[in-house]
Amino acid sequence: MAKATRKQALGRGLSALLKDPDNDIKSAEDKNADKLVGHIVELELDSIEVNPFQPRTSFNEESLRELASSIRELGVIQPITVRKLDFNKYQLVSGERRFRASKLVGLKTIPAYIRIANDQESLEMALVENIQRQDLDPIEISLSYQRLIDEINLTQEQLSERIGKNRSTIANYLRLLKLDPIIQTGMRDGFLSMGHGRALINIEDTQKQLDIYEKIIAKSLSVRETEQLVRELNSGGKEGQPAKKASTSVPKTYKKGIKEFSEYLGAKVDVKVTKKGSGKLTIPFSSEADFERLKKLIRGES
Repeated sequence: MAKATRKQALGRGLSALLKDPDNDIKSAEDKNADKLVGHIVELELDSIEVNPFQPRTSFNEESLRELASSIRELGVIQPITVRKLDFNKYQLVSGERRFRASKLVGLKTIPAYIRIANDQESLEMALVENIQRQDLDPIEISLSYQRLIDEINLTQEQLSERIGKNRSTIANYLRLLKLDPIIQTGMRDGFLSMGHGRALINIEDTQKQLDIYEKIIAKSLSVRETEQLVRELNSGGKEGQPAKKASTSVPKTYKKGIKEFSEYLGAKVDVKVTKKGSGKLTIPFSSEADFERLKKLIRGES
């Protein structure tokens, strides 16, 4: 109990320090900047603005009310993280749900860790922390990955190392952004899963994507049933009816290799084998940039 009281007193002392205009801390080199690092500071909620880099764009109201009820009873247990913008002005880096719930309860202050970061560092911190901690939908994760690649100038390989995910996993998420916006919205609203989306991305015709999307919703199709529909469509069969069986199936000895090719390249590799044992390997690509990416992977370039 004494330890908690001491920490709260320290937080109040730092709060007073931050409100001193003559000693405003603007960079890590400023006087007293070291006193902020690793300490919890009580900040006024009105002095904090939301993060424009936040990957989450929707918040479940019921979940927020439950969190608000917990905060009302126990307080904010885990501090939020903010970055300093100006005198008595801060921006959220992480903890927007706690920030919103605290406002619902009517709190005036919230415990926070203060970071001094530029826009790029703030973007990276917000995206990486939210990817790791929050239950984002597949499209929000995909958009976060794409922003890290585009705005932080990371390669898929570097992003893989930064967030601890396989490159093939990242590639599969990024491919979801090629789906029709209506289907992406369906995934964000929870009408279909990432598995459904990964099946639909193998259909090049947008209208046919949407036709099967409507069937998934209308008939509550499972991922496996959706994959079957897509296979039938791509092999020339009518939707909802079995396609004609191919004259020659792929031998079992090839299947593991096909899976490894697909995971490494981040693309659904197709193999056709003749009765004589010769065959053809097909690697699809969606754009010139995707073609260049595949070319570098095949050459073994980073």
